[in-house]
Amino acid sequence: MIVVVGIDPTRRSASAVNLARLLARSVQGELVVAAVLPATWGPVAGSVDAEWRRYTHEAANLALDYAAAVLGDTVAAQYLVHEAQSARGGLLEVAEQYKADFIVLGSGSDGAPGRVTIGADGDAILHASTVPVVVAPRGFRAGPGAAVGRITGAVQGAAAEEGLVREMASLAVRWNVEFRLASFAVIPRDSGTSGAGHDVGERIADEWSKGSISRLSELLAHVSDAAQVDKPVVGRGPTWESAVANIGWREDELLVLGSSERGPISQVFLGSRAAKITRSTQVPVVILPQRHSRSTT
Repeated sequence: MIVVVGIDPTRRSASAVNLARLLARSVQGELVVAAVLPATWGPVAGSVDAEWRRYTHEAANLALDYAAAVLGDTVAAQYLVHEAQSARGGLLEVAEQYKADFIVLGSGSDGAPGRVTIGADGDAILHASTVPVVVAPRGFRAGPGAAVGRITGAVQGAAAEEGLVREMASLAVRWNVEFRLASFAVIPRDSGTSGAGHDVGERIADEWSKGSISRLSELLAHVSDAAQVDKPVVGRGPTWESAVANIGWREDELLVLGSSERGPISQVFLGSRAAKITRSTQVPVVILPQRHSRSTT
């Protein structure tokens, strides 16, 4: 399997590199580390263009040297500088050229430490990618020998998600790791349930949670016997952050989300709910593109 990680030539991309190593080791694959540069301005620019090209290539090679120092000899890796019209287009070109199974990105620089933030370039890649995109929380680190130990798939519990759950479980089977399903509900403290009071609101939330666990269990019943299935969980809280944190997370865990049905078929497109979950998690996020096979038959 091939894992392509895009690094920013203007800054260190340690989070993305650490996640790419973790993923490559987990899937027993090869790693392609790509620094994407804007195409040169052409011969009209003359010496200015040559100077700019030299400067950007030096910066890219320094970034690649740093990535190589982080990785050491812990995983087989190729390093390359790729020129393209845009960072998004260039990374997708590299992924297509190497027939990548995953694209790994770091979070945007304006995000909170420990959180997943998808910047403008990352968002564009999400919308255009036909392979799963994996995003590292800002500041993510993993030891040289670390590997994925559990996958949590976030779903709403609808019957139409059976194909998505199968796809999530197949990742767990291929990587020989544990798999669980999760759903989340935000219940504001001041919701009042039409003036009936907090206790009534909690009872309603309890009933909803029981129903969700039942629906998640039904979805898990269709998963291959080869999967190491954990009990489904429901996260509740007054905010998305607290609801996502409520289920408990391990250091060796990945969160897996499906692309929105409103997005283009076979591409990655985050819906509003998935985007809120993504911003609230402190573990790496795998976002799967849509597949025709996901719908139930």
